[in-house]
Amino acid sequence: MSDTNDVYDVNRRNFLKGLMGGAGAAAAIAAYEALAENPAALLAQETTTAAQSEDGLGPLSSAGDGGPVDVLERMRVELRRALQKPTGERRWVMVIDLRKCVGCHACTIACVAENKLPPGVVYRPVIEEEWGTYPNVGRRFVPRPCMQCDNPPCTPVCPVNATFKNEDGIVEVDYEQCIGCRACLTACPYGARTSDFGLTYTESTPVAAGLIAGRETADNYERVANFEYGRQYPREGHHSPMGNARKCHFCMHRIRVGELPACVTTCIGRATLFGDANDPDSLVSEMIAKPNVMRLKEELGTEPRVYYLT
Repeated sequence: MSDTNDVYDVNRRNFLKGLMGGAGAAAAIAAYEALAENPAALLAQETTTAAQSEDGLGPLSSAGDGGPVDVLERMRVELRRALQKPTGERRWVMVIDLRKCVGCHACTIACVAENKLPPGVVYRPVIEEEWGTYPNVGRRFVPRPCMQCDNPPCTPVCPVNATFKNEDGIVEVDYEQCIGCRACLTACPYGARTSDFGLTYTESTPVAAGLIAGRETADNYERVANFEYGRQYPREGHHSPMGNARKCHFCMHRIRVGELPACVTTCIGRATLFGDANDPDSLVSEMIAKPNVMRLKEELGTEPRVYYLT
């Protein structure tokens, strides 16, 4: 073994000792050494972890050794369990722990990338709030997706019934039906809807004007199709969703194939949780039963499906 590998091994052992301590460290080091000296066993372990479940959506668990499970893995297992139930028996909710949110805006950017959102269209802004009186002051960060209200005030005001609650309980916008009147934008008490004016990030730039090399590639990237609500919407001409109202939909296209919303998977502090509130064993059910849970503007009777831990 080279000197470099010797140093790596020593550092690895010291790290395990500091992380776990005592007998736990000894067991972890022994397991590490056994796998390091037996590549075939390591390969077999990885193969078992990657085995597909019967529904074709991937492994339902990867913690067969009894070790700790990341909350993302737990939520993924719970999500796929919920998808095996009839649609009417599950209730999707999102829980946001404000004590863990650091205002990094990773969820906002992930949402923009996942849904290929144009300028001015933001589904998940993070509102920053200052509180207290100097010198006892602080800052609070409040991510604000669509509340997916059970009694949404945005749906009855639509003159063409373009926005409605679908069978999953998610408030949806039919881009082909929407006429862009923006009545729903005014009705939403959370400011969770925006309009798509067909802009691109290279609008009024040398790239858009074709004055520099690479213009075609940049412009085409901004106009590639997105796949909201499980349908393809290319940004060509003035076709939908350009001119329409747009909003968060809990990444419904991801949920239906067993993947968590993009904002959940990218949260660096695991501050955003998602799952089926009708499953008493789910993580979100545990969280919304806590005494420090609240919902925004509950007094309006909107019954939002987004909960906050304070």
